[in-house]
Amino acid sequence: MKIYLVGGAVRDALLGLPVKDRDWVVVGSTPQEMLDAGYQQVGRDFPVFLHPQTHEEYALARTERKSGSGYTGFTCYAAPDVTLEDDLKRRDLTINALAQDDNGEIIDPYNGLGDLQNRLLRHVSPAFGEDPLRVLRVARFAARYAHLCFRIADETLALMREMTHAGELEHLTPERVWKETENALTTRNPQVFFQVLRDCGALRVLFPEIDALFGVPAPARWHPEIDTGIHTLMTLSMAAMLSPQVDVRFATLCHDLGKGLTPPELWPRHHGHG
Repeated sequence: MKIYLVGGAVRDALLGLPVKDRDWVVVGSTPQEMLDAGYQQVGRDFPVFLHPQTHEEYALARTERKSGSGYTGFTCYAAPDVTLEDDLKRRDLTINALAQDDNGEIIDPYNGLGDLQNRLLRHVSPAFGEDPLRVLRVARFAARYAHLCFRIADETLALMREMTHAGELEHLTPERVWKETENALTTRNPQVFFQVLRDCGALRVLFPEIDALFGVPAPARWHPEIDTGIHTLMTLSMAAMLSPQVDVRFATLCHDLGKGLTPPELWPRHHGHG
């Protein structure tokens, strides 16, 4: 049995950011061996255990195979013969596919360290395209690390566009969409989340009312940026500087939604629409 610290804790420590939660992967063990060691099993779909003292999550190394539609259509395989590299390969981004052993050595089979250094958000494998929720996760990471100048790799953004155009995002439930959105709204640059969704075509699918604002002009006297969609994201950026409250930030996204319904022949005026 070997235990590794994985994912966000490794990533954020390397970036010099506070580590809030730690996740662990156990290689070469069975559920019974974990129970015998005093761990408490909590996972239903795959073996996840709570440490008897720290109550942190320890998951048996596993692989995932696409077996249905949407973000829940996966079959998991967890067994002692699943390697650490196998487990890390199912992760979304290379910067999240890092592990650290008990000697502090970093295990990096997918060049996550290089992408951290180059400030790139890059998918690990084509399996990224099997989970539509990852489109929102990447957008959220882009917002979370925008102040560190991270950008999405061209090939990853292209894959996100393919997933959107293939209708994969239509399998997402409103609850999952809101959870990712809520988390994005707590970041320093929440406007980046919505800009990324627009860049890959997902904004039109998930937030059509916001997407409809782009290309709608407002009077230059009051809005020198003219475009109402750009104005909305600028307003969200300012709101993030002024308030940490999610409801305040979300309200800024909605303050001009009526302008998306203004008949074009009335532009740039929006009497009764915003």
